Amino acid sequence: MFEGVLPAVITPFQRNSSMDLDLPGLASNLEFLIENGVHGIVPCGSTGESATLSFEEHETVIEKTIEVVNGRVPVIAGTGSNNTAEAVRFTQAAKDLGADGVLVISPYYNKPNRSGLVKHYTILADLDIPVIVYNVPGRTGQNLPPDLVVELAKHPNIVGIKEASGDIGQISRIIEGTLDEEFQVISGDDNLTFPILALGGSGVISVAANVEPGRMVAMFEAFCESDFETALDLHYELSPLFRSMFIDTNPIPVKKAVELRGMAAGPVRLPLDELDHEKTSRLREVLACYD
Repeated sequence: MFEGVLPAVITPFQRNSSMDLDLPGLASNLEFLIENGVHGIVPCGSTGESATLSFEEHETVIEKTIEVVNGRVPVIAGTGSNNTAEAVRFTQAAKDLGADGVLVISPYYNKPNRSGLVKHYTILADLDIPVIVYNVPGRTGQNLPPDLVVELAKHPNIVGIKEASGDIGQISRIIEGTLDEEFQVISGDDNLTFPILALGGSGVISVAANVEPGRMVAMFEAFCESDFETALDLHYELSPLFRSMFIDTNPIPVKKAVELRGMAAGPVRLPLDELDHEKTSRLREVLACYD
C-alpha cells in the first residue's frame, strides 16, 4: 500500500496574529499533488510542523486531508510523540478519522532503551492500524539500529520504516533483514531515493515533492519500469532542489518554495523563523531552473 512518492505535506497557516490553519489552502495544495500523480499523502509530519500543532489542529489537518483525498491515494498520518500516551491518543484519533496508516517518529529527547522502544511501538501497533516507523537520528538524538528494526518488523501491523539516518549500509542491512517480512523500507531523504530504490526500497516520503511532484513521480516510475537512465537523469536534475530544501531547517525552505510557486504556505511557527533574504534569493534561483 505504501510505496512510491509520498509527499510529507506542509501545513499552511494564515498570516494573522494567531497563525490559524489555512484549510482551503491545504485543500488546494493537496489537489495539486494528486493531480501530479503522487502515490500517497503524509500530513502532520516534521514537514507539517506537527510539533507546534495543538491536538485539535493535528486532528483537524488529518480530517481535512482525508476528506479532500477521498480515497484516491493512501493517507499516512504523523502521530508520533516522545510521550507514549500522547502517541496513543494521536494514533487512535487518526485511526478513528479513517487514516490508512500512521508514521511514528522514534521518541525524541528521552533516548529510551531498547525494551522501551519495543514496548512503545508494540502498544501503537496493537491499536490495529498499519505503522511506519520513522528513524531520523538528526532530530531525535538516537538511531534505531537494524537489528531492532528487524525485530519490530515481525509485528504484523508494523509495515515499514521511513529511513532518514543517511547511512546506506544500515538501510541495506534493514532491507536484507526483512526480505521475508511484509515490510517496506522508504527513503526519508529525497537525495537518497534513487540508491534506496536500487537496494530494494519502495519509495520516498518526500519534502521536495511539495514543490516538484511531477518530476519526483516521473523518477520513481521510470525506475519501476527499469528505465534506470531516465531515473538517474531525473535524480541529477532534481538534486539542486533536494539541496535547497535544506539550506535552513526543514520546513522553512520548502514553505518558502511553495509560497514562491504561488501556493498556500504562510509563515512557519516559532521557534522556527522565516527564511532570510539571502537564502530566499538562492532558493528563487534554484526554482527558476525548474520553471
